[in-house]
Amino acid sequence: MNFKSLRSACTLIAITGMLLLAFSSCDWKRPKKEFITFQEMQDPTNDTLSDWSNVKAGLHSSFISIDVRAPKSVAPEVEIKKSEKVTGWKGEKVSAQMILWTTADVDQVELEFDDFISESATLPASIAQARFVRYVMTDEFAEGCGHRKPEDYAASISADMLDNLDNFNIEAKTVRPVWLTIDIPSDAVAGNYKGKLNLYAERKFVEDFEIEVEVVNQLLPEPSEWVYHLDLWQHPSAVARVHNLELWSDAHFEKMRPIMKMLADAGQKVITATLNKDPWNHQSFDAYADMIIWTKNEDQSWSFDYTIFDKWVELMMDLGVTDMINCYSLLTWNNQVHYNDMEKKELVTLELKAQSDEYAEFWTVFLKDFTRHLKAKGWLEITNIAMDERSPADMQAALKVLETAAPELGISLADNHKSYKQYPGIKDISVGANSVVDKEDIITRRAEGLNTTWYVCCADPFANMFTFSEPAEAVYAGWHTVAADLDGMLRWAYNSWVENPLTDSRYKTWPAGDTYMVYPDARSSIRFERLIEGIQDAEKIRILRKQYSDENTSESLAKLNELEEAIKYFYTLEPSDDWNDKLNEAKKLLNR
Repeated sequence: MNFKSLRSACTLIAITGMLLLAFSSCDWKRPKKEFITFQEMQDPTNDTLSDWSNVKAGLHSSFISIDVRAPKSVAPEVEIKKSEKVTGWKGEKVSAQMILWTTADVDQVELEFDDFISESATLPASIAQARFVRYVMTDEFAEGCGHRKPEDYAASISADMLDNLDNFNIEAKTVRPVWLTIDIPSDAVAGNYKGKLNLYAERKFVEDFEIEVEVVNQLLPEPSEWVYHLDLWQHPSAVARVHNLELWSDAHFEKMRPIMKMLADAGQKVITATLNKDPWNHQSFDAYADMIIWTKNEDQSWSFDYTIFDKWVELMMDLGVTDMINCYSLLTWNNQVHYNDMEKKELVTLELKAQSDEYAEFWTVFLKDFTRHLKAKGWLEITNIAMDERSPADMQAALKVLETAAPELGISLADNHKSYKQYPGIKDISVGANSVVDKEDIITRRAEGLNTTWYVCCADPFANMFTFSEPAEAVYAGWHTVAADLDGMLRWAYNSWVENPLTDSRYKTWPAGDTYMVYPDARSSIRFERLIEGIQDAEKIRILRKQYSDENTSESLAKLNELEEAIKYFYTLEPSDDWNDKLNEAKKLLNR
């Protein structure tokens, strides 16, 4: 008999009056579990002076909104809520949040779900997951981009990382959020399901909570079928460094598999690859390591080793990321390239201006060989030579080389110069959040099979995904994509981890959290879960638009009009103070 069954049996025994037997046979404890984890940084704010004197003894709990980042050191003053309802489509991932708090240390806190049962069907407990939320050090937006000294910016700790631990010790006078995720099966029967979430502490049962799941009779496709073009830049080198693994070893690739699978499951469309020397001039904590080894032989011929590049692309494709390979870059941030010179027996670094003859000669040899290799692998049609925030003059020079040496390759650009109109045929263009793409241009590009997205970075206070950002900003981003009629969103970076990513999200150059969305060992975050939520909303809008238009009845067209009116609000990135309320109101339309 398992512990849930034993507890139920004990309750039944007590109810039938066999109290003596109940006390003698039901004083059981759950197995003792080891608890090994890292230590969070100390809360640097005055929250640590919060008055806990009015909090009664024991472990307290309540559901709260997923739009809230709960402070760690403040005694909660919330309306106690012991049940929660979530609503979603078949195939949708939905979230809820609860907080636990205590005035004394509480060890081995655990949460387990029971099955979810409706009048006609059952959903297994395995569709639900409870993850303890960890606190990381963060700072503030301030002026956005620019070099930072920690002492110059207000520091605080933010609830963000979703840990993979199955139990947790809660310290005295602290709050511990718990993030609840329910993956509604695609084949679920529509209806209302009720289940229990059981809370245990100190190896004993504490209480249970009712979770209701309303399954709407609509189907959200698998992430691989989503149309939303998600491009979060991957950083393999960071994985090797954080986990102390040999770069590009089998162990390194195996460690990357679960974290990149998490990205594929979010609907990622693009593989981030490199062509030569770190394209971003080591702007992140870890330099991007070479994926293609360039060698100039003694006879002055060139050879290129694509072993790592191929292995990386194949890993990502195996996980389901198959739409694009964006290769950085013909335009590096410091104009540098390097190669092994077999005659000199050394690694040679060159600085090549894009407008120079040497630049054209150097890249032409590679591009022709690269095209040959991509054809042999069957990847040519999905591969783009990618540039990030380069000037129009450099772009024109690079485009000229590409047109001559590799006309079959696509081109990708993250454009912060408001210059997208100068490159009408670029296959994949992403404009900065402070730019506006004319809807006529988007429509024309889409008709030609060209992709148009937008991005946020350190310069954008909203809608962003820093570790101090409002959680719902990541959802707003999905709605803004729809309102602006863009094809999706780009963001650097998925996992450009800082020195100590588990505990301190700050970085020397940008607002905290700007460089990564998820954490080592495939730990998700509130930001990442909400980003997926916004993408799901965008997909639901796409489906409903088609459905209402196809039905073409007065009722369906009225619903479509109501939805379109709600979407208009999200065109701006300077919303009203009640933007979160507006967002939640709009989301309800998708589930009616």
